[in-house]
Amino acid sequence: MIHSKTPGETHVGFIGTGVMGKSMARHIQKAGYPLHVYTRTASKAEELVKEGAIWHDTPASLAAACDVVITMIGYPKDVEEIYLGENGLLDSAKTGTFLIDMTTSSPLLAERIAEAAESKGLHVLDAPVSGGDIGARDAKLSIMVGGKREDFEAVRPLFECMGTNIVLQGKAGAGQHTKMCNQIAIASGMMGVCEALAYARTSGLDPENVLQSIATGAAGSWSLSNLGPRMIAGDYEPGFFVKHFIKDMGIALESAKAMGMKTPGLALAESLYQEIARNGLDEKGTQVLYTYYLQA
Repeated sequence: MIHSKTPGETHVGFIGTGVMGKSMARHIQKAGYPLHVYTRTASKAEELVKEGAIWHDTPASLAAACDVVITMIGYPKDVEEIYLGENGLLDSAKTGTFLIDMTTSSPLLAERIAEAAESKGLHVLDAPVSGGDIGARDAKLSIMVGGKREDFEAVRPLFECMGTNIVLQGKAGAGQHTKMCNQIAIASGMMGVCEALAYARTSGLDPENVLQSIATGAAGSWSLSNLGPRMIAGDYEPGFFVKHFIKDMGIALESAKAMGMKTPGLALAESLYQEIARNGLDEKGTQVLYTYYLQA
C-alpha cells in the first residue's frame, strides 16, 4: 500500500525555481515539507534557501535525498535530459521515489518516462499546470495529472499546496494531453482578447470601460480579466513567457498532426507569436501579442 505524502517527514525536491516554480516551491515549504532545491541559475533559488530550503549542486544529489521530486523546467529536451540522461533522476532516485513533472511537455515523452521509471520501482506523474504567475503565487493553479490513481492520491496533499482544481485525467501522458487542450483554447482566445481591446482603442473608446462591460458577459475569460488590464497598462512583463507559449503550441501542433487533426486557430496563433518573437519579444509575457494589433 502506498502511503500519503504528508508534511514533516516527506522530503520534497523542487527542480526549476523560475517565475512559477519559486512560488510553487514556497507553498510546499510553508506547508511543512522539508524542501530541497536545484536550478541551473542558482540565484533564482536564493530566496528559498534563505527561507530554509536545502540547496543541491546537482539534480542527482537532490534526487538521492528526497522522497518526492518535482520538476518545473523549460522544454521537452530539458525534461528528457533531467529524467532519462546520464546521472538523471531515474538513475539517481531511490526505489519508491515519486517523480512529478509539472513542466508543459510532450505527451509521448511523459509516456516514455513512466515506462522507464516503472522498471526501476519509481512512481511517475505528469502534472502540468495552468494559471500563470498569479495562480502560482496564490496557490490556485489548475493541475492536470496523468498516471496511476494510487500514485495520484499519495501526492494529492502536495498538489493541494499549489492548486485548487486538481484532476486525474488518465494514464501517463493524459496530463500533458489535457494541457494541450488548455493551450489550444488559450491560443485562439488570446487573439480575440487582443483584437477586442485593440478595436476598442482604435475606435476611440476607453479600453478600461470596455473591459468592465465585457469581462463579465459571454466574452468573459481568464485571459480577458487577468491579462486585459496588463495590455491596457502596457505591462508586458512575463507571467508566462512568449518563448514558452511558442514551445507549447509547437507540441500541440505536432500532437494534433499525429492524430490527423486540423487546428487552424492554433496554427494562426502560433504564426503570430513567432512573428513577435522574431521582433525580439520572446522574453515578454504572452499579453505582448496586443502590440501586434496596435501596429497592424
